[in-house]
Amino acid sequence: MAAGATLVGLSPAQAVPVAAGVAKYPMPTGRAVRVLVTGDAGTGTRTQWAVADAAREYHGRSPFSLALGLGDNIYETGPNSATDIQFTDKFENPNTGLDLPWAMVLGNHDTSSVFPGDGGWLLRGNHEVEYHANSARWWMPSRYYSVRVPEQNPVVEFFVLDLNPLAAFIPPVLSPYWSVDGEYMNAQRAWFDAAVAESQATWKIACTHHPYLSNGSHGDAGNYEGLPIEPINGVHVQRFFTEHVVGRCHLILSGHDHSLQVLEPTPESKGTRQLISGAAAKTTGAEPRRGGGGHPALFENYNQLGFMVLDLDRSGIQLRVVTADLATGAGTVAFQRAIA
Repeated sequence: MAAGATLVGLSPAQAVPVAAGVAKYPMPTGRAVRVLVTGDAGTGTRTQWAVADAAREYHGRSPFSLALGLGDNIYETGPNSATDIQFTDKFENPNTGLDLPWAMVLGNHDTSSVFPGDGGWLLRGNHEVEYHANSARWWMPSRYYSVRVPEQNPVVEFFVLDLNPLAAFIPPVLSPYWSVDGEYMNAQRAWFDAAVAESQATWKIACTHHPYLSNGSHGDAGNYEGLPIEPINGVHVQRFFTEHVVGRCHLILSGHDHSLQVLEPTPESKGTRQLISGAAAKTTGAEPRRGGGGHPALFENYNQLGFMVLDLDRSGIQLRVVTADLATGAGTVAFQRAIA
């Protein structure tokens, strides 16, 4: 284990308890679930507020049951403690009125050390787990965990994964605990394999920050940034997906690329569909697609802010992509389709 460190919420079995006096918004109990899917939001800037305004407007018409935050929750380098004012400025205040549980994923900007987004200070993510005890909205009882909706006979189970140790630009070579085949990742693999195998949910969805496939500038796992350099090209992330996730989950939801992408399943993905919703505060814009794989897509948008909405019941999954106008905070449904 990392020297001198006490890890909080290491696994679902060691989930962080809620502090006295904090009333968490309850997880949904219905058989039809509407999920707000947003990623790379935590800037506290006007762009984040514009997307949140569009989500609030949507929620007022068609209420969400649950929200997913797909990482990079606290830009640019992550929180400095579980009481950091950044949680208020970059999460609580922008999401005022979106009073529901937010299942949160750790991203590379949440675990920075030397430079923003390097993923080199993995322990920093513990502050976000600790914050679970302090917030009614923020749901991160462990670094990796699952959420069943409803708890009994679930329609859907979301498996929240922490792949940052596999994707760090500063690999944890001095801390074997975090290494590719170290204690942390091996425990996470074992937990995930068992949890997916045991799940009785109609729909099984993996939630990560780093994508398996992307046509955006960060690109596919194994070719992140278009770099041939292991391991920062994400080769270990690719192996995790291919060995544990694809063919076992219906969807992979990721952020990281600041875009909105609805990719088609590929032979390599064994029927698993990749969705990317990482435009909740930033867009890729005119950046070149350095590592993008040119995968078939039902929808792609690289220059507009926005989020996704999933409506799930036992009969299927309906997806909507909503783009947000920066000036007005108005939302427009840019894509709508049943994807399962």
